[in-house]
Amino acid sequence: MSQFLILTAMVWFVPFTLQAQSATRHSLSEAVKEVTELPRYKTSHWGMLVVDAVNGEVLLDHQSDKFFAPASCTKLFSVAAALESLGPDFRFRTPLVHTGKLDEANKTLQGDLILVASGDLTMGGRTLPDGTIEFANNDHTYANGSTRGQLTSVDPLQGLNQLARQLAEKVKSIEGEIIVDDRLFERAESTGSGPGRLTPILINDNLIDFTITPAEKVGEPAKIEYRPKGSAIHVDAQVNTVAAEENGKAVKPVITMVAQQYGRYVVRGTIPEKHKPLVRVKEVDDPASHARSLLIDALRKAGVQVKTSSLAVNPHEKLPASDAVKNLPRLVELESSPFSENAKLILKVSHNLHASTLPLLMAAQKQQQTLNQGMRLQGQALKRIGVPLDSVIFGGGAGGARADHVTPRAAVTLLKQMAQREDGKPFRQALPIVGVDGTTAVSVNKDSPARGKFQAKTGTLSWSNGMQNNSIMTSKALSGYGETAKGRQIIFAFFVNHAMIGETGTEQAGKDLGRLCEIVFQME
Repeated sequence: MSQFLILTAMVWFVPFTLQAQSATRHSLSEAVKEVTELPRYKTSHWGMLVVDAVNGEVLLDHQSDKFFAPASCTKLFSVAAALESLGPDFRFRTPLVHTGKLDEANKTLQGDLILVASGDLTMGGRTLPDGTIEFANNDHTYANGSTRGQLTSVDPLQGLNQLARQLAEKVKSIEGEIIVDDRLFERAESTGSGPGRLTPILINDNLIDFTITPAEKVGEPAKIEYRPKGSAIHVDAQVNTVAAEENGKAVKPVITMVAQQYGRYVVRGTIPEKHKPLVRVKEVDDPASHARSLLIDALRKAGVQVKTSSLAVNPHEKLPASDAVKNLPRLVELESSPFSENAKLILKVSHNLHASTLPLLMAAQKQQQTLNQGMRLQGQALKRIGVPLDSVIFGGGAGGARADHVTPRAAVTLLKQMAQREDGKPFRQALPIVGVDGTTAVSVNKDSPARGKFQAKTGTLSWSNGMQNNSIMTSKALSGYGETAKGRQIIFAFFVNHAMIGETGTEQAGKDLGRLCEIVFQME
């Protein structure tokens, strides 16, 4: 065995470190080891740190200064940095501006109408009457990976419809073009599952949602519904209802979705009888053209006459220079909910698309445009918060980049520093409540004593093993705030990397991390 491998093995078998060697602390260490030394973790590496939130006393420490892949716990850092830079009360403002002349007497726009994309992450498509942003525990952006995907109740076109109604009070006819200006920042790719394109314009996360409901009888076509609906969106769907079992085994849905050309989608497959309605999603190829066509539909619905076609591609070439657009007359604008609501959506459901966009939004606030510039700004924000930059490495905002590594101590440090800041309250309120909502809803059972006592961000990252029917769980993580049965406030970070798993492995690992919360809760 090489020296490196020997050292690696020696580090792994170092016992858990406790600040005090009391019987209760020894029991905590032994209880934790019952989880970390389970056979399913024989290839894994664990990193842990639990501290008293008030006096900083270390209650549990195992390899807390080693690097671990954090998966979506990365979002703790990107959201904290965005809160520090933008502020919890920041609001996106998406205006409609115009070129040419507005004939106010006849309410006729003799020029082009331009929607200037602001990077608004929801564009009013999740906003509830009280101004909060709606979320479902199993967000639609991840629907293709399971049968648990959920849609929110708000019309995803709500924001565009609001803009159109506002405009209809001033304009009844538009002679020129309708254009979406999406030049706020340069295009980039999301670092995680779900939609891949990072753009300044987002309508329904730039997804078409398909809801597939089996017919009552085998052999009959399933019912297909989709949203958003628009004049430029055409769906050719043929999904058959099949028997629920074959050769004594449960049959799974098989659905394929293809975008043949702009706005045209083909859906094929089968769904078992009596299966619950299944949500599947398809990312749009051209977000700007997609938003343009939906805006035209909304304008017409509001009573505005639009001469241009909703089927055309967004005419970027007709846009004035970016500096000139800033000085164009503003007709109306859509104001978003406060950014604290976006933070809640990102952390509660682990929204990869929105989290990946955060560095670009930070860059745009500084009149910069690239992801690299945004990541440098994120680093500066984290440094101002008090996170040592030699303990974190990030390649994006969501947690799926190969570069992403943090130490458990860095995660605890971030959480401790945020707890002392004015923006720490909305940050903590944005975290999932273990056993209650978001990605931690099923981490513990409903009768668990720890349920509702921890607020923490999950992280999951796995890759398929091409040689066998299994995967490697690169990372499962949980980090946040909690309290013990006696009311002691704690801050913690749990990371496990590199476990070989089957189909339900990440779910089981999530429950194992929930078990660690229960152990810590009962530590005194």
